[in-house]
Amino acid sequence: MLVEDIQASGRDAVLGLWESLFALQNDHPHPNLLGVLDELSQTGHCLERNVMLDKCGPDLHPDLKACRLQHREDLLQKTQYLVEHRAPGLTTESQSFSITERYLDLIVVSSQHFRSRPQHELIVTGGIHEHYLQRAQSNLERISPNRLFRWCHRKRCVPQAVLVSGVPGVGKTTLMQKFVYDWANGNLYQRFAFVFSFKFRDLSNKEELSLAQMIVDEYPYLHSQLERILQNPKHLLFIFDGLDESKDQIDLKQNQLCTNPRSMQTVSAIVSSLVRQSLLPGCSVLITSRPTRLATVETSVFNRISEIMGFFPKEREKYFLHFFRDYTMGEKAFHYVRENGMLYTFCYIPSYCWIICTVLSMCFRAQRANSAQTVEFLPKTVTQLYASFISNILANHCQAGTIDKNFLISIGRMAEYGVNSRILSFTKEDLDGFSVDASSHLATSFVMESGQPPHVSYSFLHLTIQEFMAALGYYLDYSPEGLQKALEEAKSTEDGRGEIFLRFISGLSDSSTRSLLKPYVGDLSAPAAKHVISFLQKSIPNLNSQNPDNRKVLNVFACLTESRNKVLVSSSIGLNRQLDFRDFYLAPLDCTVLAFILESCRETELLDLGACFIQTEGLERISAALHTVTDVRLTNNNLRDEDVPCLYSILTHLQCRIQKFSLRNNGLTETSCLPMALAVSENTSLRDLDLSKNKLAGDDFYQLLEVLSAPTCRIERLALQEAKLTPEYTESFLSLTNNPNLVSLNISSNFFGNAGYPHIQKLILEHPSLREIKVGMNDFSEETERNLLQLQRRRPEVAIHL
Repeated sequence: MLVEDIQASGRDAVLGLWESLFALQNDHPHPNLLGVLDELSQTGHCLERNVMLDKCGPDLHPDLKACRLQHREDLLQKTQYLVEHRAPGLTTESQSFSITERYLDLIVVSSQHFRSRPQHELIVTGGIHEHYLQRAQSNLERISPNRLFRWCHRKRCVPQAVLVSGVPGVGKTTLMQKFVYDWANGNLYQRFAFVFSFKFRDLSNKEELSLAQMIVDEYPYLHSQLERILQNPKHLLFIFDGLDESKDQIDLKQNQLCTNPRSMQTVSAIVSSLVRQSLLPGCSVLITSRPTRLATVETSVFNRISEIMGFFPKEREKYFLHFFRDYTMGEKAFHYVRENGMLYTFCYIPSYCWIICTVLSMCFRAQRANSAQTVEFLPKTVTQLYASFISNILANHCQAGTIDKNFLISIGRMAEYGVNSRILSFTKEDLDGFSVDASSHLATSFVMESGQPPHVSYSFLHLTIQEFMAALGYYLDYSPEGLQKALEEAKSTEDGRGEIFLRFISGLSDSSTRSLLKPYVGDLSAPAAKHVISFLQKSIPNLNSQNPDNRKVLNVFACLTESRNKVLVSSSIGLNRQLDFRDFYLAPLDCTVLAFILESCRETELLDLGACFIQTEGLERISAALHTVTDVRLTNNNLRDEDVPCLYSILTHLQCRIQKFSLRNNGLTETSCLPMALAVSENTSLRDLDLSKNKLAGDDFYQLLEVLSAPTCRIERLALQEAKLTPEYTESFLSLTNNPNLVSLNISSNFFGNAGYPHIQKLILEHPSLREIKVGMNDFSEETERNLLQLQRRRPEVAIHL
């Protein structure tokens, strides 16, 4: 180990390490480095001992050693394989893969935000995911599994109660499986002599039990040694997976705590007592949950709170390659999804990756002989993706006979009940209540069974499949009153639980999307589609109102995008098309949605994305449609030189309509000047260009100025405020007199000083078309400023602003 080697090297080496770490933190501050320094400072005296304890584990009685060995072998057997569900349309059974070969790293970050969310949790997490990508190299604290129970500098302690949250399908259970596997394999947290893993879903059916009974029910072979095991709580870790799947409300602040592991209690009381250390003081507890459930749970009792953000892009691509087992095919699939913003947004979720890979593999396999034709069958919206997924399930069952349409209606109603009630896990009674036969072959393709009789529970393969089936039900069994009620309720939910349901029900209004299911269920209701279209038309907020709710606007736009109905978009938005999203954070998915809206409108007066934090990802998503806008404002979006090729393609589009283009206050440098110069020279529509507050000074700036000074240049208004320009550039500004169209020039807040005055004076006096110039804040003396103002008398038609 590095620390051991440095300690062995003597005092000077240790001091050198400290100096290097502190210097690194001062020059490049990062929460992870701060945590390491804090841990060394607070626990340095016992750090080596703790590290060795994690490596070798505590000393145990010989009987307990044998018991632990048996426990490890049992856990290894349960956790050594990752099971991949069988793909719909295939007859093969579920496949198992070694967890060491198939497991991909997930992003786990420090988090404290479990307030009630106004958006669907999958959408909001997908939105901030790209934001976290930008922060990953700077101030985002990533927490690897081997640090979950290490020193937490936020709470100033070694945590004993840890909470890990994550949206459905993001990998909470898989992370816990890998955690347990690594412990059982001797590679992680050997300080814990015993690890006990439970699922809230399996515990929900138990009214009262003791902690001892809970352990023995799950691990019967521990019965004879349980008393001895529980005598050393500090060597015990309890894992409870899926708090959100508990039927009972887990009250972590309840007053009735227990102290005896053999006393009969509710599951809530046992979990709360372990977390709050009244039961087995010194033990450690790890709990997982969906973020939405935590909005109503007291989380202050935890020493560390973290959130799984899913896959980073490299892991997403690795997943595709693993799934296809064919590099070329995997690359082809990933490239297709990467280029489709609607499909790519949710790829941070492993289970979503499985769904999309499953669908694409079937598309490629069905059309392998004709690659050109394949494109027609590839999904372009999320609704089409899920329609393809479900159609493959139905195709498989059609071979055995006709599809029971009533079954699909029943499972759709159960799905909607779950969405509205935030239920992911259903009981046998739930299924019976909706006339869903769990034993039918078709049912097993939609829902998974878990637990052992009589405590069996059922859940859809993923929350999004549940939401899709809820939407599909209304097209299978159309009721005007029922559909209207469902639409209104979904629209009015403040926590966003109805958002994806609305997107699916909107997407199914598209006839080409519905046609994917037609061979198996017949024609889906056309009146239902008309009903949904009418609802969408009435739902579009007034974009010209004083303060439109941008989130509601984007939610409706997302539904319109799923519908693929460009005529509806154009007619609904109207002629006065001004879209103002200033100071509103736009996720990459929002940018994809806006691109479709702009394409549908064909001509838009204004698109203001000032301070929307779109950055590279968002710009790429919306770039295909920006050429249709007259006034484009990309102010303060942290755009960089590497984004300029994208800007070039926008401005040089053959049908570019942009007349006003603002890149004010971004991160452009002189490197951007040459491609921008080429863009301006090739563009025929641009009249107003704002490059202010970018560091453009440098040799390449002269190239840009040369184009802006050409007699053929059409630029009428040019802003170069605060561009880090110094006196030597002022002579070159004289060439702007050759531009016969320039009427307004803003070169204020640079560093021209008195040395630059003669050239600016000449520019003002000699430019034939100039009508306004802003030159203030340029380090001029009072005398120079007076001289500038006096030029107004000689050129009264030019407004001079200081």
